[in-house]
Amino acid sequence: MSVWPAWEVWEGEDATSWFHVRLAFGDGAQVDVLAVVAGGCASLEDVRAKPALSLDDLAALGSWIEGPLLEACGAPPSVAAEQLASRARPSWPRGMEGRWLIAQEYRAAQEGGVDPVLAVMCATGHSRRKSLRLISQARDAGFLTPRHARR
Repeated sequence: MSVWPAWEVWEGEDATSWFHVRLAFGDGAQVDVLAVVAGGCASLEDVRAKPALSLDDLAALGSWIEGPLLEACGAPPSVAAEQLASRARPSWPRGMEGRWLIAQEYRAAQEGGVDPVLAVMCATGHSRRKSLRLISQARDAGFLTPRHARR
């Protein structure tokens, strides 16, 4: 995680500071945040994530960045660094094992009468577009039947 100041505005003795915060995870995920610190409180103005954050990740984002953000402001840190170690989005294996698990989730949702794409989205924490790409990779690997009959 890296935190750097963007700009600062003073009103009398009170300061409002904006900071850029970047979180980079081992699986290649990245989150960029524009945060505002005023009166000892932090709030988020802009969040950009690749891949998209799940709702659980978005809810946990504030607690992930609170400690380092307040530390960058000179305030005492209130959150330990181990917060980065726990992510709301599950770690998903890559390669053939990941494709096989995608196929299992997809088939279980089909058999249960639930939207299979939504089931894959919930299991992986990825966006709809990324989940559709993962499903097509599972099809290409032979774990799922082809969508259309070949002529």
